[in-house]
Amino acid sequence: MNTASISSLARSGYHLLVATGSHLQSLFLLAVRLYWGWSFFQTGKGKLTDHAQVTEFFTSLNIPLPGLNAWMAGTIECVGGLFLLAGLASRLTAIPLIVTMIVAYLTADSEAVKNIFSDPDKFTEAAPFLFLLASIIVFIFGPGAFSLDRLLARKFGCRPAKLPDGPVTSEPRERIAP
Repeated sequence: MNTASISSLARSGYHLLVATGSHLQSLFLLAVRLYWGWSFFQTGKGKLTDHAQVTEFFTSLNIPLPGLNAWMAGTIECVGGLFLLAGLASRLTAIPLIVTMIVAYLTADSEAVKNIFSDPDKFTEAAPFLFLLASIIVFIFGPGAFSLDRLLARKFGCRPAKLPDGPVTSEPRERIAP
């Protein structure tokens, strides 16, 4: 084999790898939404059905207005989980879930946050970590093709915004006159 054919083979292999990964993206996002949407729903429902115990726990963490915050956290997790399951308003839903998980870290797992660089395993093993990671994934990548968001976008003719090609810079691009 000569250099040109090896280069062509490598290029073809790379393009196949990228295409395969791109086709699996929506399935991955569906799996993330279904698993973590259901998990959020269950934990939220647990907070709502056992409000007194959650309020007591929040009180022990010195969270202000523990009763109200227990209702809020439970509702955000329960309703947000259902929205993630359906893929409805997914990026918007991810925002309060991210905030709730950050608050969970800062209150219930503050030692893990303080030692994130000296003991990263403690941070990644904390209960909020995977919930936070799933929420961030949905926020960044969206719900994928298998979602109500995608169906609604098609119905109303909305297209996702495309990022400009090339490097992102702070300098304004030249405008081309129509």
